[in-house]
Amino acid sequence: MPANIQILSKDHPPESSPRSTRLGGGVGMDRKIEKPRFTPKRIALGGAVLLLVGLCGYALLADFGVRKLNVGRDRLTISTVESGPFQEYIPVRGTVLPLHTVYLDALESGQVQQVFAEEGAAVAAGDPLLRLANPDLELTVLQQEAELERSREALRNGRLTMEQELLRSRKALMEIEYQLAINKRNFERYENLSAEDLTAILSRQEYERLRDEYQYSVRRMALTQETQTQDSLLASSKVVQLVSAVERMERNLEIVGRRLDNLTVRAPVSGQLTMLEAEVGESKGAGGRLGQIDMLDGFKVRATIDEHYIDRVGRGQRGQFDNGDEPYTLVIHKVYPEVKEGRFEVDLVFEGAAPEGIRRGQTLHIRLELGDLDEAVQVARGGFYQATGGHWAYVLDAAGERATRRAIALGRQNPRVYEVLEGLEPGEQVITSSYETFGENMDVLVLR
Repeated sequence: MPANIQILSKDHPPESSPRSTRLGGGVGMDRKIEKPRFTPKRIALGGAVLLLVGLCGYALLADFGVRKLNVGRDRLTISTVESGPFQEYIPVRGTVLPLHTVYLDALESGQVQQVFAEEGAAVAAGDPLLRLANPDLELTVLQQEAELERSREALRNGRLTMEQELLRSRKALMEIEYQLAINKRNFERYENLSAEDLTAILSRQEYERLRDEYQYSVRRMALTQETQTQDSLLASSKVVQLVSAVERMERNLEIVGRRLDNLTVRAPVSGQLTMLEAEVGESKGAGGRLGQIDMLDGFKVRATIDEHYIDRVGRGQRGQFDNGDEPYTLVIHKVYPEVKEGRFEVDLVFEGAAPEGIRRGQTLHIRLELGDLDEAVQVARGGFYQATGGHWAYVLDAAGERATRRAIALGRQNPRVYEVLEGLEPGEQVITSSYETFGENMDVLVLR
């Protein structure tokens, strides 16, 4: 057996330790044990390094071709997308006007002679406001009065003449009736006698004369009656004509008299004299505007609206405004279809009582409803709409550090919010301030 090999047993341990053998250059040596190169700790550390490198590479590849811009957060307006009640309305400005206004126009031309009331004064129906002078009209009234008097005189004379004619006709008729009675009696006295008795009393010539006188009296009586009837009708017709002329002159005089009364301008209704354009000595033409009276029975509001909404505004639509802390409702009563300078007008009346202390000419800021109240996703209005037209917006990520361009769709709007149709969900944050400083086609904004 070789000398360097020892057979050991567990009952006989070696006489010397390996260290003494190596130091003494003894016969036997131990084999060196090496540590493993890839320990679990080194494997875990290498995996972490590889993962980090992979993530960095992915980030570099993901950002490749993406246009980014660093912006300051304090320069932005960031709004949260919300879901809630949505009311489409537009802001309009209205002017308070009286519910009813009566205008004063000059019915007759003339020169202002006297002014009885001042602007702003309360007037009652029938109160004189001013007086005009018109010498020509006054002369016309005098001429009409003189013409009426002549017509009345002609009527009186016509009636007197008719009565005289009737008296003469009646007298002549009485004489004829008397002569007829005599001639009838003389004739009838001999008419019933026999021829022998008649011949004994009268000659035939005398009998025929009595007969002819009687028959003439009968015909004369009939002619006189017919003539009297015709004369009476003619006289009556003349009187009727004279009466008609007098009545016509009286109506003309009444009309001219009213024209003369119109020179004194009176309040047609009770109310407030809000305008009176008349100075003593000033000439006014017929039909010229003198002033106006506002009736104090209520108020309305006249508002002007952009013509873009003309097909969406109609009678019965409502609007609201705030007077102090109290809201009031108005209803469109009338829509004026004429468009002037790109705008049209509507009249609104108060639903219920008007606010106390409201005055003519006061300006009201009204929220005019264009649709019904319903639920909708909405985002605050802002300057971003001018750059995007509502087709896209920058939406923040969950960390709020990056804003990415995203396609969206907006619908209805009001002065506070836009209705969101597509692209945004409640709770997301959107940059709603202006995008003008970001440049064109920027993909990502990095917030600092």
